[in-house]
Amino acid sequence: MPRLFGAWSPRSASHQAGEGFSRTRLRPRKPQDLMRRVSQPHYRNRSGHRATRSKAPSVARPPQTKGTAMLTSVKIQRRQSEIRQALAGLVGKTDLTEDETRSMETMDAEYRSNESRYRAALITEDTERREAKDDLETRSDREYSALVDKFEMRQVALHLDEGHVITGPTAEIVQELRSKGGYRGVPIPYEALSLEKRAGETVASGTPSPKMTAPIIDRLFPQSVASIMGGQLVSIAQGTNEYPIVSSAVSAAWQTSETGSVGGPTQYTTASRTIAPNNTLGIQMKITRKTLKQSGDGLEQAVRRDMNGCMAQAMDKAVFLGAGASGEPAGLLVGSYSITSTAVNASVKWSAFRTAIVNFLVANAIPAQSTTNQSFNSGVKVLIRPEVYDFMDNELLTNTATSEYYRFAIGVGADNIVMSSNALAAPTGTPLATKALLTASAGGVPPFFVGLWGGIDLIRDPYSDAASGGLRLTALATMDVSAARSQQLQILTGLQLA
Repeated sequence: MPRLFGAWSPRSASHQAGEGFSRTRLRPRKPQDLMRRVSQPHYRNRSGHRATRSKAPSVARPPQTKGTAMLTSVKIQRRQSEIRQALAGLVGKTDLTEDETRSMETMDAEYRSNESRYRAALITEDTERREAKDDLETRSDREYSALVDKFEMRQVALHLDEGHVITGPTAEIVQELRSKGGYRGVPIPYEALSLEKRAGETVASGTPSPKMTAPIIDRLFPQSVASIMGGQLVSIAQGTNEYPIVSSAVSAAWQTSETGSVGGPTQYTTASRTIAPNNTLGIQMKITRKTLKQSGDGLEQAVRRDMNGCMAQAMDKAVFLGAGASGEPAGLLVGSYSITSTAVNASVKWSAFRTAIVNFLVANAIPAQSTTNQSFNSGVKVLIRPEVYDFMDNELLTNTATSEYYRFAIGVGADNIVMSSNALAAPTGTPLATKALLTASAGGVPPFFVGLWGGIDLIRDPYSDAASGGLRLTALATMDVSAARSQQLQILTGLQLA
């Protein structure tokens, strides 16, 4: 039944009892009318007179912080400070009351008890920190990686083409990269170049349809030849990285007589290996208007694939074969890093690689090996051309079915052999001859460093192809390479394939 305005009165109740159902419509009461009827509280003092409530402002309580967890050791430290402050006020008194004396004894006992609790709290907290160490060190990386997974290249393309506002995680990542370095265009993290497999895309002619999943740039590079050979990828925000390497040889000598002196002092010196942002790699992509309008998300995959393939190939090649001129960094096989180079000038055999590994042992670049082991398998990596594998596997020992490559794989370890046609130059000369590179990691130090500065700088050029409505994108990446200790690398030249 719907509620009616008004209220029931005693008069209306009596009407219901005797005179029928008569209902009185009353004016609704206003809030101020109700407040007048509420009696205000009065306070009486001890003399019995009425006292009015004081209008003085009350002392504000400190705000309580919710969700703030304080360590037990910090709580104990604060309590100890309070006790010391209280005791300092009592020590200055010449005559103490019994209550004050008992208070001093109580606080002294509490202070000594807190000392034991404080030490126990420190031990417990230190244990907790050690247990959570790995999670604390990798938490920020995981959060950033999860954010990068939401990066959309399509937003970047639309921003460069139509002025579309970049939003969401893509905008956060762009702002983060801009805060660490200057970019002329839109910065793109290396992790954002991962490819996804999407079916049913309609793409314009000339833009390949995504058919495979490729790794992202900064993960593709470590998984490339440079990473397998033991190189370390160094991400640098800005500036130059310098690695001091010991260059002196401190020698020891015995005392020749009771009053004689030991060997003379040897100066301890270091040489610096520097990686600097002096080399910039770039690629240009031309996107037609038809592609922009028809491809949709497929354009994102095409741009990532082109960047991925071109930059990974160029970076990998520069690490080993960089000319050190015309803007290229000096590669390990070309630069002046004082790396030992041995001219074999004979048919490639397992014995040539064995001798190089022995040189590593003599130079203490790898730990001593047990004679019971069939392979060295101690961190030595060997980079060869595919043609070397083909030749050695075809060379059989006399009256046996064992090939030179089999001996090579047993001696070094099949997992330590890396074949690449991009990192090493093609065989040349008569007979055909090529090179090989051996690396070793010693004492946790990689044989060489590869530096990458910031992310990829994507720059838009809407004017070169303005007449056709096209768009040109330029991607720039700054990198450098440097060897660590020269004793950790060896080069074999003149490996003949005949």
